[in-house]
Amino acid sequence: MADLPVNYVDGDTIHATSDSESGGGIDAWTAAINKSTDYLAGTTSGATLKNPTVTGYTESVSAEGTVTSAHTLNLTTGTVKTATLTASTACTFTMPTATAGASFVLLLKQAATTGGGTAVFTGVKWSGGTAPTQTTTAATMDIYTFISDGTDWYGSSIQNFTP
Repeated sequence: MADLPVNYVDGDTIHATSDSESGGGIDAWTAAINKSTDYLAGTTSGATLKNPTVTGYTESVSAEGTVTSAHTLNLTTGTVKTATLTASTACTFTMPTATAGASFVLLLKQAATTGGGTAVFTGVKWSGGTAPTQTTTAATMDIYTFISDGTDWYGSSIQNFTP
C-alpha cells in the first residue's frame, strides 16, 4: 500500500486524501484519523478500523452471471452477489473459506422464462438443520444471507421475490 498523502496534522488528527491518480485506490476518499482513538493498520486488503462512524456506505456488488452445475463463491469480488441459475439445472455452490465475522448476501434468480434451477451450498448450517428449498418458478429470486464464525457458514433465506 502506498503511503497516505498527509494533507495536514491538526493536534491529534491526521487529515489525508487519496484518489486513483495518486495510487490510493479506485475511488477518491478523505480521512481524518485521530491518533489517540482511531486505528488504521494492515494493508488495503486487510485494514482494521477501530471506532469508525460510517454513514451512507454501499457494499461492493459482484455480478456472478449465469451459473451452471458448479460455482465457487469468492468474497474478494464483493459482499453482495447476484447470480442466475441455469434452467432445470442443480448448481453446487462452494463456499469461501470460513473466516470469523465474514458475511455476504446472494441474490439468486431463476432463468427468466424457464426456471427450475436448484441450489446446493457446501458446508452451510441452516436453521433446523435443513436447507431451504429454492423457489423454482421462472423469473423469481431468493435472497440468501451467510455469516461465518470462523469454523462454519450459517445461512438463512427469504424467498419468492419478483425482481
